[in-house]
Amino acid sequence: MSRLDDFTDEEREILSTVRRFVAREVRPHVARLEREGAYPEALVAAMAGLGLFGMAVPEAHGGLGLRLPVFARVMELIAAGWTTLAGYLNSHSTVCHLVAAHGTEEQKARLLPALAEGRERGALCLTEPAAGSDLRAIETRAVPCPEGYRLSGRKIFVTNGGRATLLAMLARTPAPAAEPKRDISLFLVAKNTDGISVAGTFHKMAYDLVDTVEILAEDAPVSPADLLGGRAGAGLGQLLDGLELGRIAIAASAVGLAASALAEARRYASERRAFGVTIDQHQAIQLRLADMATRLVAARLLTAEAARARDTGARADMLSGMAKLFASEACLAIVDDALRIHGGYGYIADYAIERLYREAPLYIVGEGTNDIQKLVIARRLSDPADAAIMDLPQ
Repeated sequence: MSRLDDFTDEEREILSTVRRFVAREVRPHVARLEREGAYPEALVAAMAGLGLFGMAVPEAHGGLGLRLPVFARVMELIAAGWTTLAGYLNSHSTVCHLVAAHGTEEQKARLLPALAEGRERGALCLTEPAAGSDLRAIETRAVPCPEGYRLSGRKIFVTNGGRATLLAMLARTPAPAAEPKRDISLFLVAKNTDGISVAGTFHKMAYDLVDTVEILAEDAPVSPADLLGGRAGAGLGQLLDGLELGRIAIAASAVGLAASALAEARRYASERRAFGVTIDQHQAIQLRLADMATRLVAARLLTAEAARARDTGARADMLSGMAKLFASEACLAIVDDALRIHGGYGYIADYAIERLYREAPLYIVGEGTNDIQKLVIARRLSDPADAAIMDLPQ
């Protein structure tokens, strides 16, 4: 059985439901929604009604509790319909996973049910002006005080930060003398906390309806109950675990965007005529389509394998990095080929490929740039045990 069809009957029904939602309620309206530029309240509510904000929340706390291969496939299907919707789910799901995997029982009971329903929305506050890929360079600090901590710092590129209600914020805390590197912690901060504010919005080349903001923390009070897992100094390890899920989600979303670009290219090539025939009869176009389809399937399979490995508990940091790297680069190449097939029409906003072409670069820089992924993979290769996991030659 293919990794792409290794689902239970219940999981297949979930995927069928998502396909119907995308086909009926999303795809026919994307061009209008992009043109109008209004936040798609109805579609977000519909996703909440389908339980999609609870994909990474265990059933015991009101979520769908999807296996990671199913989660990845849902992300692909949503992104193939409209990548903006996948953007609403990605970082939120990572926050859900962080709470479910590392939270205290009190934090799980308090936060997960509302996150699963979409009544609360999560966002990751990681990047700073001087700390992007190197998260150990963050300057945001949580200073201990009698009530818990006082949080101060500046976070940028916070996806969904404008509409989020719960911020997972990485900050420095005092480290034990014996463990000086244990000085980074994760806090679960309500956005309406005194001292937390949205300082500005970043305007991007695409994804205008996915808000990307700057968050300021100015002596914001946080209690010990806001410290993820109740463990100071564990934040970096907790975050890296969550980012594995995030990278699989990014890879799956890139596959979905690429699938949409291939579909647009095939449709256009079957309608556009040149030299007496539709252009899909020309060998040059056929060769390009063959490369696009091959890249798409390879990216989908690698993403599915990363999701399967992670779901079984196997070490998957290298594999999830490979999936994110390969899928995002494949997506960029497929979208570029799709634009070439469209010719001048691909540059016109009336055609979907113009939007997809602007959206694709996000995936090579989001959730850790692709150059960072290559460094992580290369370092893993230097360890025989890590290389052996993928049966790589020594």
